[in-house]
Amino acid sequence: MRWLVALDVDGTLIDHDEVLSPAVRDAVQDVVAAGHHVVVATGRSLDSAFPVLGWLGLTGSGDAAAKPYVSPMVCSNGAVTVKVDPELPGGHELTDVVTFDPAPVLRLLVEDLPGAAFAVEDVGVGFKVAGRFPEHELTGRITQVPFEELLHAPASRVVVRSPEHTPEDFLEITSRLGMKGVNYSVGWTAWLDLAPEGVSKASALEVVRERLGVDRAHTLAMGDGRNDLEMLRWAARGVAMGQAPAEVREAADEVTGSVLEDGAAAVLATLPR
Repeated sequence: MRWLVALDVDGTLIDHDEVLSPAVRDAVQDVVAAGHHVVVATGRSLDSAFPVLGWLGLTGSGDAAAKPYVSPMVCSNGAVTVKVDPELPGGHELTDVVTFDPAPVLRLLVEDLPGAAFAVEDVGVGFKVAGRFPEHELTGRITQVPFEELLHAPASRVVVRSPEHTPEDFLEITSRLGMKGVNYSVGWTAWLDLAPEGVSKASALEVVRERLGVDRAHTLAMGDGRNDLEMLRWAARGVAMGQAPAEVREAADEVTGSVLEDGAAAVLATLPR
C-alpha cells in the first residue's frame, strides 16, 4: 500500500514568501516515515528545487524515516528528473533530461514580445539570459548573452517574462501562434514556461511510478498552478490548493485549503500510516 505522493512546491508546500509552515513540514515527514514515496514535482530548476528538501528536513540524516531519504525529484516541469540520495556526490544525480530545439518558438515569440526577457536553463548550473529578470527570480549562475545565442543549443526549459503582459495575454498569444514542438504553461504573472513537446510533471511522474513499482491507484498529486494540470489529471487522487485558479480546481478530484491554511498538511494526514 505504498503511495507515490507528488507535491508541487510554490503555492502548495510553501507560500509566495517562501515560508514553509511547521504543520506542512511535519506532515511531509510523517508521510515519509510511513514508508510512502514523497516526490517533489516542481517547475523550479534543479539548483532552486534541491534546497526545498532541506527545508522539509529530508536531506539530513533521515531522522524523519527509518533510513536516509532516497527519492526521485522532478524539476523544470518534468524535463529534468534526479535521484536524491545523501550517499551520492552532491546528494543527487541526474537520471533523465529531455531537451528540444528552442529556436523556432523563440523566433515566433520575440516577434510578438519584442520587449520580453528570455532565459534558457543550463541544467544544474543556472540560466543563459537575454534581457532583464528581477534579482533572485532566476537561480544559479546567470549568464547574459545575445538573444541569438539562445537559439543554438538544445534546451530542457525556456522561460519568457514580459511585465507588460498578463497571464491572459500569454494564453491568447500562445493560442494564436499555435506553437508546435513544445509544451507550455502560463504562470501567475507575466511568465511563460516552455518545455519539450509531451513533457510535463505528469509524463515524468509516470516514468517515476513505473520505476518505483507503485500501482496507479496509489498515486496522489497536489498543486495550485496551470503547470500542475496534467499532474492532477494523471494522479488517481488529484488535489488542488484552495487558492488555485478555477481551471486547476476543476481538473482536480478534490480541493483542499489554501497554502496559507496548510491545505497540504490536511491532505497528507489522510494517507495510510
